[in-house]
Amino acid sequence: MRRSIRAALTLAAATVMVGSTALPASAEPNPPGCPKGYFCGWSNGEAYPVGTPSIRTAGNWSGSVSINKFFNNGYAYPGADHVTMTWYTWDGSGPHSMCVHYNPGPGQYEGYFGDSVRLVKVRWRGEC
Repeated sequence: MRRSIRAALTLAAATVMVGSTALPASAEPNPPGCPKGYFCGWSNGEAYPVGTPSIRTAGNWSGSVSINKFFNNGYAYPGADHVTMTWYTWDGSGPHSMCVHYNPGPGQYEGYFGDSVRLVKVRWRGEC
């Protein structure tokens, strides 16, 4: 009798442990034109990336490009998997900057600006 109680308690404990195990986050599929390892931005006015990105970079970048949607599709790589992006609004406000995690997170790895902004810099970095 004691053996069956012990077996039942062991099984119950194992079930609780398995049931409480956190599953890893799963990555979103690669957005159109943005392969794994790249930071991308689109300027098509859509909340979801559609068509060819206005910018696609696997390294640091500076310039001037209009975007309204961004996605960090980088790899998990200590010291170089997050991105700091810098932009201005079209009325001249800025510079603004934000650190963006890589897909699948945790943390923000994509975003949508209601109005387009002028992206001027992308810098790969470590944790935000």
